[in-house]
Amino acid sequence: MNLSENEKSPARQEDIEKTIIKQYRKSIWRPFVKALNEYDMIRPGDEIAVCISGGKDSFLLAKCMQEILRHGKMEFGLHFLVMDPGYHPDNRNLIEENARIMGIPVQIFDSDIFDVVVDIKESPCYLCARMRRGWLYAKAKELGCNKIALGHHFDDVIETILMSMLYGAQVNTMMPKLHSTNFPGMELIRPLYFVKETDILDWKEYNKLRFLQCACRFTEQIARERALEEEVHSSKRQEVKELIRELEKVNPNVAKNIFRSVENVNLDACIGYVKDGKRHHFLETYRREIQ
Repeated sequence: MNLSENEKSPARQEDIEKTIIKQYRKSIWRPFVKALNEYDMIRPGDEIAVCISGGKDSFLLAKCMQEILRHGKMEFGLHFLVMDPGYHPDNRNLIEENARIMGIPVQIFDSDIFDVVVDIKESPCYLCARMRRGWLYAKAKELGCNKIALGHHFDDVIETILMSMLYGAQVNTMMPKLHSTNFPGMELIRPLYFVKETDILDWKEYNKLRFLQCACRFTEQIARERALEEEVHSSKRQEVKELIRELEKVNPNVAKNIFRSVENVNLDACIGYVKDGKRHHFLETYRREIQ
């Protein structure tokens, strides 16, 4: 992608930054700040690795983190990490150009993840995600970071809740922050937790930005196979996304209610639950109540 000098100029970067604070203040900036405050995501002195995959969500997250550091009252460190798992050169170039357009000082490091998972038949996406997370944690620790920030948004959260119920037979959600089990002292935070995907898409279109969709070799191969078969198959997440969209036609509060359901779990009306890895059943307390 060849950019004109105007597209690379500081004015272009400033325009993109202003849209977050002004045009999208209500739909992006305020929900972003609300998540930081409500879930106590950033503390003074933190060193945070913002992980950029090349997509719209992670690039928006990077700009929001830059802006909160610039305009906020808290001092902390930011590192912008891009892991190249084996991208096609065009995809890597697109990431580098977007970083220049948006004024994000990315640090790119290489891995061989795509080569490792390309021949995996069962759950290659799951394995790829776990390996990516491990590489990012390791690099963040090497840089002296105590937190990594990922670009998951509100839609990711509610889709995860429904997916866990419909396909996993459990009530589970994507937490706003959590401690790493393999890297002691490291935390994962999700500052876009309250930001909706439609607003991220609007922001992208408003600024005429073009980001990576999915650069995974496995996904590209599946897409080619489907095109040959002239069939359309949706992933489980896409199925859930479409289900939510249909339900919202009847009740526009569906997404909010799905989210609130995991804020209002009533253990008095649960048949069973898991706490600290131990499974509990309602009969445990039911028997005690009648004694």
